[in-house]
Amino acid sequence: MKVEDKNLNLFLGLDICLAALLLATTFSHWWWPAVTLSEALLIGAGLIGTLFVVISAIKMTISGRVSIELLASIALIASLVEGEWVSVALINLMITAARIFSRFVAIRSHSAIASLLKIRPISAKIERGGKLVEVPVEQIKVGDLVVVELGDKVPVDGITTQGEGAVSQASLTGESLPVNKKIGDEVYGSTIVASGSLVIRVEKIGADTTFEKIIKLVTESQGNKARIHALGDIFAKWYLIGTLAVVVVIYFITRETSLVLALLLVSCADDIAVATPLALSSAITHSAKHGAIIKGSDYLEGLAKVRTIIFDKTGTLTRGELKVVEVHSFLRSEEKTVLESAVWGTSMSHHPVSEAISRYATEQGFSTPNPEEFKEYSGEGTIAKRSDDEIIIGRPSFLEKEGVKVTALDLEEIEKARAKGHSIVMVGLNKQPLGFIALADELRPGLAGIMAELKKSGIKHLVMLTGDNEKIAKEVADKIGITDYHANLLPADKLTYLKKYLNKKTKVAMVGDGVNDAPALTLVDIGIAMGAIGAPAAIESADIALMKDDLAQLPELVSISKHTLSVIYQNLIIWGVVNALGLILVFAHVIGPTGAAAYNFLTDFIPILNSIRLFRD
Repeated sequence: MKVEDKNLNLFLGLDICLAALLLATTFSHWWWPAVTLSEALLIGAGLIGTLFVVISAIKMTISGRVSIELLASIALIASLVEGEWVSVALINLMITAARIFSRFVAIRSHSAIASLLKIRPISAKIERGGKLVEVPVEQIKVGDLVVVELGDKVPVDGITTQGEGAVSQASLTGESLPVNKKIGDEVYGSTIVASGSLVIRVEKIGADTTFEKIIKLVTESQGNKARIHALGDIFAKWYLIGTLAVVVVIYFITRETSLVLALLLVSCADDIAVATPLALSSAITHSAKHGAIIKGSDYLEGLAKVRTIIFDKTGTLTRGELKVVEVHSFLRSEEKTVLESAVWGTSMSHHPVSEAISRYATEQGFSTPNPEEFKEYSGEGTIAKRSDDEIIIGRPSFLEKEGVKVTALDLEEIEKARAKGHSIVMVGLNKQPLGFIALADELRPGLAGIMAELKKSGIKHLVMLTGDNEKIAKEVADKIGITDYHANLLPADKLTYLKKYLNKKTKVAMVGDGVNDAPALTLVDIGIAMGAIGAPAAIESADIALMKDDLAQLPELVSISKHTLSVIYQNLIIWGVVNALGLILVFAHVIGPTGAAAYNFLTDFIPILNSIRLFRD
């Protein structure tokens, strides 16, 4: 256990003891008011509690912060002077209870992180010198071969080189079903082999692993205040100043010490200062346990105010893995020639289209060539050279720009393929069109239902950005319920369209893969990366990282955000109504200082208990 955690538990224990002492002495005084010992104990407990409050108020005032403890200190000192021992005890009990809840929030946040840390393996079996040896995780190096058997925790991020099995990724994604892993698949640290066994080549260790990045994010997210929380601090400051000013004015008008003291006692509430962070912390911790990392409560609050969500089509609305569905040759060439040329033209590119063509060519028995010259034009195509041949791959417009003459008959064949919803990559050889390759990317299941849920939650605009042609874009948008779309976009065009949606009145969110979309995710109000478990860049660039490759988490997150803010607003209303009622009772002389302290003590728990409703497993 860290020193910070020990201190939290120590102070929590002291506060619980103080609360028990205050409660016991208050009740003993009520039961035996004539007994001198019970009054002495009550005064002693009140003085101890008051000392803690005054010290806290002085520390905060010196640091330039105006806190509710200052108002409480004035009320407590005034009560001591007036001999209102029960009032002193009750106000101290209320403030102590508020501290207990605050410490409970901090401990709960630390516990969430500690529970993650317990998942982290401490040793691993590695192959060294032909032998299997067990070593501490700290001694593992990049490139080592780690053997992970049934029931073992994966100690690092790496690539499977031998074996096959199912791996539970619940610690990262919250997903209960294991994921099958075979040779070539990525495996992540702190996941568990549920069946089979694997040999993994180490790619990332220590702080570079996905699991460690998640722990860092969860830790940092707890300290990031939401705007509503910061506004609450500002409000508390002016509330304190206003209350003191009113109390001073009323004293000079009425000269009623009892009335002024009752006003101070009924006003020095600490419930909102505890209830707001309690609600926000609860929602962030709950989301993290279920595979959604929110980098701060400001983003949680902001998500509730989003009215426009922009989706990048490839990899977000689709599965993100293009497949070749047709190789079409024009009359003067063979399909084999088209595919062979396409392999040469894409062999050195890492674009998803190029990788899909390479995979398909490998399946068809083609080897990977090595062109003499290669140049890639982002979002348009590639040009490669072999011997005296020049191969141009890309959009028909790109080939025409490079001098390849595309006939009306060729364009007609291309349009037929596009009508089927396929993406087209045209192939040219020595300024002559050879044919084209049609690719398809399957839409994710359940998108129509997800979009409908988002609309019900108050999202007004659902926008899709895509490099596909107008016809494909419209077909997809109509099918899943997208309200607006922009087609034929190059990577740079997406940022231009994003800027058009940004405004000061409402918040805009974007959902992407966090890698190719990193610039866009940082531009919008809230960037959401989906499937971040496989993309470290997504964890860094996005404000919210969905570890599962599942858009169904998005409506749930919006719901959590709105529900959390709803509870916070409820607390503010409760606080306002309760305070107003308390002031009426004081001015009507229904309750005096002791009654005001008792009223404050009892009603302070209402917002806090309301926030506790948000705690979920």
